[in-house]
Amino acid sequence: MKIYKNLLFLIIPLILTSCLTSKDVKYMQESESLVINEEGLIPYNIPIYRVTKNDMLTLDIVTTPKGDAAQFYSSLNTSGLGGGTSISVMGTNNGTGVGGDATIYFRGLKVDTKGEVNIFGIGFIKVEGRTLDEITAEIQEKVNENFQEGKSQVRLNTDGITYYILGDIESTGMTGEKKAYKNTLTLTEAIAMNGGMNRTIDRKNIVIYRKLPEGIKKAKIDITREDVMNSPYFYIQNGDEILLSTNKRSLNGFGKDPLQTVISGVSVITTAMSIYLLIKNL
Repeated sequence: MKIYKNLLFLIIPLILTSCLTSKDVKYMQESESLVINEEGLIPYNIPIYRVTKNDMLTLDIVTTPKGDAAQFYSSLNTSGLGGGTSISVMGTNNGTGVGGDATIYFRGLKVDTKGEVNIFGIGFIKVEGRTLDEITAEIQEKVNENFQEGKSQVRLNTDGITYYILGDIESTGMTGEKKAYKNTLTLTEAIAMNGGMNRTIDRKNIVIYRKLPEGIKKAKIDITREDVMNSPYFYIQNGDEILLSTNKRSLNGFGKDPLQTVISGVSVITTAMSIYLLIKNL
């Protein structure tokens, strides 16, 4: 019996330390370091997206019915829009699912290795490191040279917010390329849109790789703390890669839920006792 007691003293602490607690799985718990302004509100910390090399942009130029845009721009996919004319320089958005939008890939404006886009009828424009608003304003100035001011409108955008979630086998339901047609997208919104995280995912060590004009930046996010809302990485940007890993306490078979932890512990004790009895009777 002494060997059994020794096994219990060894196994029970292991089971207790392997259990996942509510603090490990609960989202955005109270944090004293949360920054709140004078009005008691959490200030927005939304980074402005800046275009990088190899981005794909969508561009539409809308004119009045009398605006003869075709003499300056490609008439590809010209369609009526509110009584006016929409000249889609890049094409239309007919999503094709996994792997991005094929229409945007073939007909969109690709930012080349020099950080420029080539617009038919206008020429090359430097876009790398600039915001969409800045680029739109410059294109609008070029368009106004051909049309009376106020008679045309430039609409430039990315093909939504495209991001990627990569996890191990425990999070296969969330993995893959994701796309949201929104102006802003938070990390919690992205998680909710993909069904939420299961208990085995380490919420305290979510890694985000962000593509910037200068290079790729890495950040670690703890989604169990509410002060994560103060981080600029709380807001997903186009091209973000989100890496999810399994909690170490779940890798050994423990920690997924209390019942499974007890069953795993009992199994370990039973196996150890069987081996001991087998060796003893030899």
